[in-house]
This record gives sequence, C-alpha cells and structure tokens, in this order.
Amino acid sequence: MQNAILQSFSLKYKNVIEEQLAKSIEELQAPALIKEAMHYSLDAGGKRIRPLLVFAVLKAFGHDPRKGLMPACAIEMIHTYSLIHDDLPSMDNDDLRRGIPTNHKVFGEATAILSGDALLTYSFQLIASDETIPIERRLAIVLELAKAAGAEGMVGGQIADMQGEGKQLTLKELEYIHVHKTGKLLIGSVKIGALLAKANEKQKDILSEFAYHLGLAFQIRDDILDLEGDQSLIGKPVGSDESNHKNTYPSILTMQGAKETLSATIEHALHCLKQLDLDTSLLEEITYLVASRNH
Repeated sequence: MQNAILQSFSLKYKNVIEEQLAKSIEELQAPALIKEAMHYSLDAGGKRIRPLLVFAVLKAFGHDPRKGLMPACAIEMIHTYSLIHDDLPSMDNDDLRRGIPTNHKVFGEATAILSGDALLTYSFQLIASDETIPIERRLAIVLELAKAAGAEGMVGGQIADMQGEGKQLTLKELEYIHVHKTGKLLIGSVKIGALLAKANEKQKDILSEFAYHLGLAFQIRDDILDLEGDQSLIGKPVGSDESNHKNTYPSILTMQGAKETLSATIEHALHCLKQLDLDTSLLEEITYLVASRNH
C-alpha cells in the first residue's frame, strides 16, 4: 500500500499541478478547438509521476515544491504530447488511453497532431516566461528538457522502438529503447528538480543514476502490466505490445526474468538515494510506487 505521507503529498501536489495545467491552457490566446483538444488529454488522468519527481527532489533539499510548478507543468505537457502522438494510427494506433477514447478518436488526426505540437511548444514558453526562476537557470532547464524530449532522448527511443518491431532485439538494444523512450523524461524531471534546488555536482550525479534506474524500472513494470495487468486499471487493451510485435523484457527474459530484473533495478535506485545526506523518503516512496503500480 502506498505510504500515507506519499499519498498526502501526491494528492496535494497532483491538485496543484492539475489546477495550474487547466489555468495555463485557459490563458492561451488560441482557437477554442486546440485548447479543448490540449485540455482533453491533459485532463485524462495519470499518476503525474514526472511532476511529482520535481516536487519530491525540491522537498528533499528543503525547498518549497511549488518553486518547480511551471517546469513541472512543462514536463507533464511534453509527456502528454508524446502520448497523443504515440496513439496515432501511424504509430501505435490505439483507441483507448487511460480508459477513454484517444485524442484522435475524439478530435480527428489533424487536430490531435496539432494539439501535441502545441503542448510541446507551450512547455518551453512556460519555462522561459517564469520570472520566479533566474534566467540562467531557466536556460539550463530548457536545455535539459529539450535533450530529454528530443532525438537524444524520448524521440530517439520512439524511433528505435518502431525500428525494432518484428525483430529480435538484444537486451542491450531493448534497454536503449526503454531508457530513451520512457526513462529520459523521468531522468530530466529529477535533473530539473536538482537544478532548481541548486544541488552540487556530486548530488546531481547520484540523482541522475537514481533516475536512470527508476526510468528503466518504470518501463519494465509497464512491460509486465501489458501482459498481466487489468485492462480496467491500465486503460488500454492487455497484450497490445505483443499484438504490435514489440520487444519487451518478458519476451526476452521470460516473465520471471523480467520480475527479477525489475527488483534488482529498484534496489539499485534505492541504493543511490542512500548515498545522499538528505531526506529522500518521498523519492523512496515514489520508487516503491513505480515497482508495484497496477496501472
């Protein structure tokens, strides 16, 4: 069961992030249709793990988590844009996301593509215009986020994932896909929290290693849920990776092997946190949540 402290923290800051996301979309001087499509996918639910990581890192350093509100919103917008595009007929061709029709099923492909584009670009606008953050730190955050989301990160992982469909990949090749497609944005969330908290270089290195293993664990758990999950909880058909001929940890290592790798990866992430002379209890609880989540 999720720790009561994390439950309270998650509920509080999920509400904070969701209120700000809705406010930011409402403030846009843009056609109503594109705002509606952007809000539709942002409001579809989700665990908000990436923003919570930003907040939890700030909390570990003794800072007010709200210092990271706009960067956290930006990260969630990029994550949401990636889901909209992943679901398109030219990509994964999914009809459901988080238990409701995917964006293109409601608004059509053209509007879905443009709503994803709008979320991506607006994310950088939010950071660049946040005058509560010193300008040099804003630049560093934009750089970190661009690297995490682009060809060196999430987009590169998505391309590698598409190229790997129907092929037998090695474990190293699969790890590359998982770390880039999913892990890089989680790593970026932790790094941005560290930038905002003014972490020193050693602390940044340790947090980066923690986030690497957390991101890998997140995707391994996703692979497991695709075969063993409850469709009513995961919000999409069980076995979709298998039907799309995707390589997964269970397909390469067997289900037992995937679960053992997940456990070892989580332990490595927790070991990293133990090296920090900080109150990392929230980060530890998020790590346990990633390991045991059912959706």
